Formats: sequence, structure tokens, C-alpha cells
Amino acid sequence: MVKYSIAMGIRLLCLAALLFVHGWWIILLGVAAVVLPWFAVVIANTGANTPGTMNGPGGQIVPAGQVTPQSGQREYGGRPE
Repeated sequence: MVKYSIAMGIRLLCLAALLFVHGWWIILLGVAAVVLPWFAVVIANTGANTPGTMNGPGGQIVPAGQVTPQSGQREYGGRPE
């Protein structure tokens, strides 16, 4: 969330600077103000890999070293059938 906030702060500065610059700086700052939201969302949606965890089957997070049930074995816990 911090990276997203920093990118949006830079975008706000680009938009404010558009009022005070001349020449090709207007184009540069305008493009930056348009591209930065996309860039910020891509960075914000990129998940950081946390050491010691991995994604197990079904999207469950399983601590490293813990064995998930093999096919044919009943998994206990969770929602009753």
C-alpha cells in the first residue's frame, strides 16, 4: 500500500506541475500522470512471496514442511459433508 501511495503522490505532483510548466514538459508530465495509475496498480497487486509459506492445492496456504493430504486420503476438519 505504501508503494501505491507513493506512486499516487507522484501523480498528484505531475498534475499540479502541469499548471506551471511549458513546452515538452507538458507532454512528459501528462503521460506520467496517465501511466502512473496503471503502474501503481500493477505494483500493488504483485504479491510478495513470504518465506516459509507456499500455495497448496485449492489455493490454501500451507506452512513449509507440512504435508498436504495425498489423493485417496480423507482430509479431516473444514466444512462437514
